[in-house]
Amino acid sequence: MQVFNVQGMTCGHCVKAVTRAVQEQDAEARVEVDLAGQQVKVQSSLAADVLLAAIREEGYQAQPV
Repeated sequence: MQVFNVQGMTCGHCVKAVTRAVQEQDAEARVEVDLAGQQVKVQSSLAADVLLAAIREEGYQAQPV
């Protein structure tokens, strides 16, 4: 499980956007978003840099934990 701090998520639309961005890279990825904690947990075989790039392309600031 990879964990990222993702700034700028405020609502359900943000959750969907981040989830979709990750799953476009890996359709089998399991994504858990914690809005209050500003964290995204991803179960995927993809490298962290690929996942971070996908999240950042949606306009969010993301860093590995």
